[in-house]
Amino acid sequence: MRLLIVEDNKELADALVAAFARRDIHCDVASTAGDAQLLAETVSYAAMILDLGLPDEDGLDLLQRLRANQYSEPVLVLTARGEGMMRVKGLESGADDYIVKPFLFEELHARLGAVLRRQGGYVEHLLAVGNLTLDTRSREVCVAGSLIDLSVREIELLELLMRRSGHVIPKRLLEDQLFGSGDGLGSNAVEVYVHRIRRKLEDVTAAVKVSTVRGIGYLLSAA
Repeated sequence: MRLLIVEDNKELADALVAAFARRDIHCDVASTAGDAQLLAETVSYAAMILDLGLPDEDGLDLLQRLRANQYSEPVLVLTARGEGMMRVKGLESGADDYIVKPFLFEELHARLGAVLRRQGGYVEHLLAVGNLTLDTRSREVCVAGSLIDLSVREIELLELLMRRSGHVIPKRLLEDQLFGSGDGLGSNAVEVYVHRIRRKLEDVTAAVKVSTVRGIGYLLSAA
């Protein structure tokens, strides 16, 4: 899962990135409304965490514009503006939740999970397709109960495929979720990781199939 953090306080932004990384959640950071809009329009994120006090524009104006442009991903406002009417305005502007600084990271993480549950997002910890299982907490992948060795990036890709098993996932979405906006990897990076996963699953006779849908993306299904 990849988040967009819109926060101009570098110390806080870095702390959030580190805290989410410990939970295997990757983040891109934008320090201005302009950068945030560019990323939101070009990269697929599971959710956005939005500060309101941005140097170039009020965060609520950005939120209203994104919603007007049919931006549908969850947005959690994280701000020092705690007055009652500001909360109301934030929610009316399109925020899915409104969190006031100072805050506990555990609360932010819990609220993110609640928002994603309402959106049908990333909530299950044990994924299973055929005889293949992935524990998203321990990051262990098993076939018929036996552990198999996958790299961190391979597990991340496999998780995306398993969470949407039976559905084609566009290549662009996989690139965005795995590599974000600044990795600068080659255009065939996803193909390379899919090939590695496919080979390792075949070697242990996993009862799943990773199919390439030409020109669109990839699909994982029970064999």
